[in-house]
Amino acid sequence: MSFERINQYRAMWVMVLFDLPTETKKDRRNYRQFVKGLEIDGFSMFQFSIYLRHCPSRENAAVHIKRVKNMLPPKGHIGVMHITDKQFGMMELFIGKAKEKLPEIPQQLELF
Repeated sequence: MSFERINQYRAMWVMVLFDLPTETKKDRRNYRQFVKGLEIDGFSMFQFSIYLRHCPSRENAAVHIKRVKNMLPPKGHIGVMHITDKQFGMMELFIGKAKEKLPEIPQQLELF
């Protein structure tokens, strides 16, 4: 069994983008359940309808993508994307015209 070191090309970011209806009480309940499910699974809000999660590998990202698919609400548009840590690190963020710092990358414990 070979162990690969965690690096910027192997580590992944899973991004969930969504636009869910909130017209009815049931729609709002489904929205809250979906967001709560994302947060329980370790996703953090990046913007109002964009949640992110750092994963140490593609295999781990696949596990979290499967969990998102299992909690999809009955209505709405949901997109799931995964990108490498290197690609994520090349993103430029701005608040107005001021450049913003990227979110902190969680520390990874390496045993070997």
